[in-house]
Amino acid sequence: MTKTLTKLIEEASKLPEDMQEAMAAQWLEELKEEVEWDERFAKSQDQLAAMAAKAKSEVKEGKYRDAGFDEL
Repeated sequence: MTKTLTKLIEEASKLPEDMQEAMAAQWLEELKEEVEWDERFAKSQDQLAAMAAKAKSEVKEGKYRDAGFDEL
């Protein structure tokens, strides 16, 4: 465990129990969301690479044209 995390837990342990529970629930939810995001992002890498390759190919073939946000 890092020094910063140890310090955080030490300081949080001084708070009333209900605040500790609320903070712990929030931290756990954020950790869960972070793991889910990482998993989703990892799964999308192949799709992103394929989309980038297709875009590069279309630019090379002259199928690309500039478009503003209002044209998308």
